[in-house]
Amino acid sequence: MNALLGKKWLGAERLPEGGFIACPNHCTEIDPLVVGHMLYNLGRPPHFLAKAGLFKPPVLGQIMRGTKQIPVDRSGAGAGQSLEIAREVLDEGGAILIYPEGTLTRDPGLWPMRGHTGAARLALKTGAPVVPIAHWGAQELFPRYAKRLHLWPRKRVRVLIGEPVDLSEFADRPLDKTTLVAATEKIMSAITELLAELRGEEAPAERWDPSAHQQTTHGRDVERGSKGTTHDGGIPA
Repeated sequence: MNALLGKKWLGAERLPEGGFIACPNHCTEIDPLVVGHMLYNLGRPPHFLAKAGLFKPPVLGQIMRGTKQIPVDRSGAGAGQSLEIAREVLDEGGAILIYPEGTLTRDPGLWPMRGHTGAARLALKTGAPVVPIAHWGAQELFPRYAKRLHLWPRKRVRVLIGEPVDLSEFADRPLDKTTLVAATEKIMSAITELLAELRGEEAPAERWDPSAHQQTTHGRDVERGSKGTTHDGGIPA
């Protein structure tokens, strides 16, 4: 990452001393490397949520478990184990990296879109602080859905860490859809404000909602019924 990108990290002093949930924006496939690199170099190695199948191969599974990555079973069968491991990571002062959007933003301007509730749910269940993070510049090195790196001229990424999101108003509420959606929106607003500061632009008044634009909510945004075209200006998937 040092070879690929120039970098500027802002707001590092805002990271909590104990465990926390890091919530960045998501605009290119190399985002986890960018934010993970930043956290690692600040002495806070990140722990990622990873699909449960990656824990099954003997060697890879041992590495994943040894570094306390967190298995996610989309069937919901392993939810209890995932929460237990997440609690251990947070209790040990670790950083759990979660992208609330769940996938690359569908917003044409690369602004944060509507978020999923997983990060808010974990925060409210564990009491861990949620740290919003925004970054900008990595998408020039590897544009959304690109097939190759754009190495020249050398690109520069800026990462801005915000103050932990105040979710205290939700602490005594039931963890129902209304609570989780409201908490998630507060997290997404904090991320969006940081990105607007980095970009020096005003964010859209309304957050992009993939379902309102007949877009998928997971995976690459390939237009339904077509091959190789997307809602992102026809960039091949």
